[in-house]
Amino acid sequence: MENSVSKTLITQRKSEHLKIVAHSDVVHGQGTLLEDIRLLHQSLPELDLDEIDTSIEFFGKKLQAPLMITSMTGGAEYAGKMNRALARAAQNQGIAFAVGSQRVMLRHPEVTADFAVREHIPDGVFLGNIGAVQLLEYSPNQIAGLIDAIEADGICVHLNAAQELVQSENEGHRNFRGILDKLARLIEHFKGRVLVKETGAGMSPETLSQLKTIGAQYIDVSGAGGTSWTKVEMHRAPDNQLKQIGRTFADWGVPTAFSIISARNILKDKACLIASGGIFSGLDVARAIAAGADLAGFARTALLAFLAEGTEGAIGLIERIKKELVRAMLLTGSKNIRTLREVPRVYTAELRNWLEAYDLFGGKRN
Repeated sequence: MENSVSKTLITQRKSEHLKIVAHSDVVHGQGTLLEDIRLLHQSLPELDLDEIDTSIEFFGKKLQAPLMITSMTGGAEYAGKMNRALARAAQNQGIAFAVGSQRVMLRHPEVTADFAVREHIPDGVFLGNIGAVQLLEYSPNQIAGLIDAIEADGICVHLNAAQELVQSENEGHRNFRGILDKLARLIEHFKGRVLVKETGAGMSPETLSQLKTIGAQYIDVSGAGGTSWTKVEMHRAPDNQLKQIGRTFADWGVPTAFSIISARNILKDKACLIASGGIFSGLDVARAIAAGADLAGFARTALLAFLAEGTEGAIGLIERIKKELVRAMLLTGSKNIRTLREVPRVYTAELRNWLEAYDLFGGKRN
């Protein structure tokens, strides 16, 4: 009976998350600062649009474009339908896809089919997902079992301390001690096939330095400026006190642009960087890559496209982002992703202030 109740509570919470993300104001108020990355227009690019190469290698496989549908909430009533649709869209467009949290599978393996969508993305990069706090409860072998069960290429481990602290006492965690060591052990166990990701609050230089010490090879900075999970929890808080706490921290976090530049400055070329958190267009993708990212990810926009038009809606979204990206590449004289990383750019306004405060202001990628 207890297991049945816990499954029901998890499913209810995840369904609430998706509904709030889809229908409520959950976007960070402070912005990503990606608009403060100004790419210089090249009037004589000497390129043919059709010859621009957007391909990139990720988790040992080739992607057609440097894009990823990042993890959304898992265990909801229609998670299976959503995962299958988005996996098909990712396969169709040659991009990566990650499912939401597989936590529910640890106690309820009967829901595995909702996450096991490898048949819908047979050739692409497909990743599982678990919360960092679950590493304190479960062994690397148990986590590996989740990945084997869905035939994934690796696993995302999401960091969501800000979100946890706005959840009620019986839902959210309050103890985050020991997670770094557990992450290190998991990375060793998976031989590097672990993507450490934030959940919309971004990564500070201090956090990035910690991840460097444990040899994290894949990092998604998931910066502030996109979906705010503290805002999501604010909307579903059970009492006025938690609602006010959620309101206080609604725009908490490190902006996406600063997180990217910090990550590349600290990690150099020792890690693959994913930029997510407020990625809405191909121009956002181009700015993120020019600032130091290897690829860019998005979640809420994919969810909205799926809810509106199913798989075809998600495919259309990806196609539009890809078309915008190649146009941004042509207009900056970039024939491939490698040259896009080196294009001339100027950091302006608030982003410049952030960079100067941390002595990170500079031009080309190191």
